Amino acid sequence: MTGSGLAGSGRILVIDTATTRAVIALGGPDGTLVEERGWVAGYRHGEELLGRIETLLADMGQAPAALGGIVVGTGPGAFTGLRVGIATAKGLAHALRLPIAGVPTGGALLEAAAAAVAAGGIALDRVAFVLLQPAGMSDRVLSRPGVAPLILPGGMHPELGPDERLVAVDLDGRAPVEASALGAQAHDGLAAALLAAGAARFAAGDPDDLAQLVPEYVTLPRGVRTALPDSAVDVTGGGGRP
Repeated sequence: MTGSGLAGSGRILVIDTATTRAVIALGGPDGTLVEERGWVAGYRHGEELLGRIETLLADMGQAPAALGGIVVGTGPGAFTGLRVGIATAKGLAHALRLPIAGVPTGGALLEAAAAAVAAGGIALDRVAFVLLQPAGMSDRVLSRPGVAPLILPGGMHPELGPDERLVAVDLDGRAPVEASALGAQAHDGLAAALLAAGAARFAAGDPDDLAQLVPEYVTLPRGVRTALPDSAVDVTGGGGRP
């Protein structure tokens, strides 16, 4: 099951609920950000997401049917938030017959972190960014570009290379202060990074199939998630593209 298959010339709607701070945005088909809004959703994304999308579109004078496509962050992230965001994006894409592109939230956060550091005048030729996010009450998930995310059981610290810089999101008090500060900067640039990646996909005629687009969970409800081994393991599940 797919939407229209090809993006139109209308604006692109961006949705991300992979973190405790939800993000929605509108941008042009060229990847230019027009408007973005974020709010602390915690783990209650479903209570406000659709209403906030409707308000955003109304405030910007954007008819839903005139959208050119939808971009949605696919994680890694917690079960509840990702499920709500991706289900909403897929429902809108199906109802409006719009193309959809799933973009890994982790990769977008790392792109945004790199952009923030570069804007500060720091050369990036010898810096590699690594993302750290929560995976339940005590575990954390570590993501590197092009590598499957790894679960770090509670008490296990990430092993970083000499040129790697940690970007921590949703981990205040559970990660170094500098890493959390960079994570906040990365989140500020998340909408723009998701939009740029999604717009490029649409321009290349490469949307996702609705039936194949799935989240990349790091936590599942009790009784669903299998027990973790003693060592770090790959996060299971699909979601977007590497």
